[in-house]
Amino acid sequence: MNKVEWLTAQLEKATTEREQLTAELEYERQRQTELRPYLVPRIRRGIIGNSRYAVRLRQQIKEAAQSSESVLIFGEPGLEKDNIASLIHHGSPQRREPMIQLTCALLQTSGAELFGRANGKPGLLAWVGQGTVVLNNIQDLPPELRPQIVQLLNTKTYSPVSRDRESPPAPQSCAARIILISERKAPEFVQCTAQQLKIPPLRVRKTDLRALLDYNLNLYCRSRDIAKPTISPEAVRRLQAYDFPNNLRELTALVKRAVTQGDQASELTEELFWSKDSKKTRFRLNLLKTYPQLRQFLQSKFWPEGLNYGITTWVFALVVILLFIGPQTRDQNFALNLFWAWWWPLILLAFPFVGRLWCAVCPFMIYGELTQKLSLKLWPRELKPWPRQAAERWGGWFLFGLFALIFLWEELWHLQNTAYLSSCLLLLITAGAVIFSLLFERRFWCRYLCPIGGMNGLFAKLSMTELRAQTGICSAECTTYQCYKGGPAKGEGQETDGCPLYSHPAQLQDNRDCVLCMTCLKACPHRSVAVNLRPPGIELWTTHTPQAYEVALLFLLLGGVFMRRLPAVVQQWDLPLDLAAFGPHLGGAVLALG
Repeated sequence: MNKVEWLTAQLEKATTEREQLTAELEYERQRQTELRPYLVPRIRRGIIGNSRYAVRLRQQIKEAAQSSESVLIFGEPGLEKDNIASLIHHGSPQRREPMIQLTCALLQTSGAELFGRANGKPGLLAWVGQGTVVLNNIQDLPPELRPQIVQLLNTKTYSPVSRDRESPPAPQSCAARIILISERKAPEFVQCTAQQLKIPPLRVRKTDLRALLDYNLNLYCRSRDIAKPTISPEAVRRLQAYDFPNNLRELTALVKRAVTQGDQASELTEELFWSKDSKKTRFRLNLLKTYPQLRQFLQSKFWPEGLNYGITTWVFALVVILLFIGPQTRDQNFALNLFWAWWWPLILLAFPFVGRLWCAVCPFMIYGELTQKLSLKLWPRELKPWPRQAAERWGGWFLFGLFALIFLWEELWHLQNTAYLSSCLLLLITAGAVIFSLLFERRFWCRYLCPIGGMNGLFAKLSMTELRAQTGICSAECTTYQCYKGGPAKGEGQETDGCPLYSHPAQLQDNRDCVLCMTCLKACPHRSVAVNLRPPGIELWTTHTPQAYEVALLFLLLGGVFMRRLPAVVQQWDLPLDLAAFGPHLGGAVLALG
């Protein structure tokens, strides 16, 4: 061979190799184009936790990854079963091959996109090669495709789609691994798959909950570039008591909402977490939907600000003055008679109908709020955050003790028939509201320490009305939590300072911590807040969680009945007790209350 022939041969060889390389690059480009809408790029997370369920699941994934056989993954919604499929693929020898995922409900009934067409466009099974094909929600697969998928699993062959008059094409072999995902076991596919993985729901993996919370918290805080808060033990216990019907997906959403609502708090408390509870929605009628005029009234400036600052403030001041300077007996002092003969009975009669409504127009806290606002203007400062843990533990017992002292004061000094002492009682409670409003933000006194508020919150549980929020709307649409934190007007919502009791309407388990001020109703732009008509006291057998101090307060109030009738009790039982003397009277009153 001369030199010219040799050069010609080399040139032809180079040309052939270039054409071959060009064809391969074009094929790969077209392959990526066809697969791109379905590609699963990476693993989202591993299996978090060290429970026996987590350990066993990790072992099952490892075993499935060593084989190229088909796998059925099934379990409840929200378990991230597609991520399990990713773990299997990326742990296998074919990890460098593409992995695609298809939603079965969206597949063509002909199967053309999966199997391709005879003498036409190849299907995804051909393009994926030795990669992995994930068929998500196999229970939604069109019935027309089920026999072909069974054939694919059993024989690893498939037939491209042909026209009606064309002869059936020869079956083609499939080199891809098939992974099925289902929300139930899917018996017709169990026999066709080499391995089945049942993913345990989150409710049986409660020992993994702390690790999952920590992982989600780390991930979300890192994505937002904020400091990671801690989660209070009470919050963890509340979450551990919840069943998580939407499993891991719901847990992730709860953590994100808690961090956002916490507004960079150093600790996430149980009040920042809430979850769907069907018991909250049983036997309820939303009065705001039934009577639109009621919504307009409750969202108006009159309720309760106009009423409080236009009427209640001045009436209360007038009553206190009349009690001091007017006649000192009930038969001569209108204000004293109004306080003991009308106000107290009307409050008690109102509990079964409107719960803690009185607290929305309570003059004690109106003066507390006025003092708080005035002091912040004269002395700008940051008010202290609530010591929630101490308040939750001891606040109820504080108001119990204060109520007991007020009972004894009323009995021993005859406040019901002594006007100036009754005025002192009103001023004492007002002083508590003012002092704690100067120290802490919002209405700390109302929520934890006020003796009247404690009694109101207790009896409000018997009410036939309640204020709640629709948890689904709050979870899906709300990102600002203006009802809780306050903020500028958004949508049809109004500008507010947030709930004065730091209660989120979607988290309320009973009526104790809601004063029906309607701040949340005014702030919400999504119409999530509802004022419901319900069977009286329904929460006592549904969502109620009893507190020890509430039981003690109930017995104290019952003892108050006997204390009021102490002279009759002494006379009927012929007890050697001289109620005219202070010491025996005090002893008898304490025994009656106890």
